[in-house]
Amino acid sequence: MGIDLGTANTLVYISGKGIVLEEPSVIAIDRKTETPRAFGKEAKLLLGRAPENIEALRPLKDGVIADFDATEAMIHEFVKRAFEGNPLVHPRMVIGIPSGVTKLERRAVIEAASNAGAREVDLIEEPLAAAIGAGLPITEPTGNMIVDIGGGTTEVAVISSQGKVISESIRIAGDELTEAIANHIKKQHKLAIGENTAENIKFTLGSAYPVDQNERTLEVRGLHLLSGLPRTIEVSETEIRECLQESVRNIIDTIKRTLEQTPPDLAADIIDRGIMLAGGGAMLRGLDVAISHETGIVTHIAAEPLKCVVLGTGRVLEDKTLDRVFSDRSTLY
Repeated sequence: MGIDLGTANTLVYISGKGIVLEEPSVIAIDRKTETPRAFGKEAKLLLGRAPENIEALRPLKDGVIADFDATEAMIHEFVKRAFEGNPLVHPRMVIGIPSGVTKLERRAVIEAASNAGAREVDLIEEPLAAAIGAGLPITEPTGNMIVDIGGGTTEVAVISSQGKVISESIRIAGDELTEAIANHIKKQHKLAIGENTAENIKFTLGSAYPVDQNERTLEVRGLHLLSGLPRTIEVSETEIRECLQESVRNIIDTIKRTLEQTPPDLAADIIDRGIMLAGGGAMLRGLDVAISHETGIVTHIAAEPLKCVVLGTGRVLEDKTLDRVFSDRSTLY
């Protein structure tokens, strides 16, 4: 099975079946008994709304494990759901990880997967998996640029002949955009809002470039910090775009730095082929236009940006000619 163990979402691919599970990477834990109470969508509904005896949390932060026990329990539950509760299944797992993680962080992923029942764990760096899932010809000796904007990290890589030529990983991505919106609403309007509300604003109004003339607005409800009472305000697309500019600029600067370090022949290939965007952040309206405007290179959005990494892990499972893409291998049984 292939797993995109993301900061925001976890997706599972089973060889021969395709994507069988897509859930938020959230777990709710009973504080008294220290046992899990909910996973995925059910747990995400409790973010900011949980009773005092329940803690809803994201066990991964910036693309790596922040809470080992919670991550292990979450993987175990998602594997069980993927195989419809069969306790005898001990699958081989191919897991996507950020390219900038340390050896210790890689080992933590392998241990969490093994404790959740894997018989063998292969790790693949997310830019490679995303490039494969997006359909880029990574086996050819030509330059391909992939920008994978997930929940916790943005991965920029130039790939040729099944390997990275150059890459950079920054911990600025979807979660940073959500946090920027929440901070802006708090500072500008003195209104405290929850993570789910900030995320809804991002999906509804978020943009990186003014792509049309229609100015959208949204009513936002939260707790007014001065009065201590609930209040409703209205925010505009332009306002939200401006508060996202610093994070968007950091992502574009990372792309430009990577291009500057790319060998000339591969850079020429990228000019011909364009830049490919993957991950949930790729769906920020106008981001492709902003990147193209700044770099002068046509920028494409993958057909299924949210699913590129897990589709890449699935293709690696089913295509033995892609065996060289693994960064770590561990046989456990």
